[in-house]
Amino acid sequence: MLATTVTVRQILEQKGTTTHSVTPTVSVLDALAMMAKHDIGSVLVLENDRLVGIFTERDYARKLVLKGLNSREATVGDVMTPNVCTITPSLAIDAVMNIMTENRFRHLPVVEHGHIVGIVTIGDVVKSIIDLQEKTINHLSNYIAGELTT
Repeated sequence: MLATTVTVRQILEQKGTTTHSVTPTVSVLDALAMMAKHDIGSVLVLENDRLVGIFTERDYARKLVLKGLNSREATVGDVMTPNVCTITPSLAIDAVMNIMTENRFRHLPVVEHGHIVGIVTIGDVVKSIIDLQEKTINHLSNYIAGELTT
């Protein structure tokens, strides 16, 4: 039987659960250096192990210069996005895609039982959809060719 839906948990099982975080007092420059080092587009902002925001490339590009700040002196807390939308591991990927599209989010932290268990990006969603479509195409091709095994 061909799976027709993918959950956030399945994506995290494939990509891993590693997240990177900073505190609100870290300089924007240091946060950007961490993002560059790990080739990521966001870092979670934690205060006493509690999620208080997310800092993304978009936050840097749109908020820092517009506020007349510089990356050496400004802190992540000055430009982060507070009140972060989070998702759970059981959420279906189509629901994640809807949340990202409607809210123009590119990164969603995954929280289970009050703990961060990963992060899902728009790239993860696109990859998951492409993988599912490829499996569907292969399944249908095999069926048409009479090679379907039951």
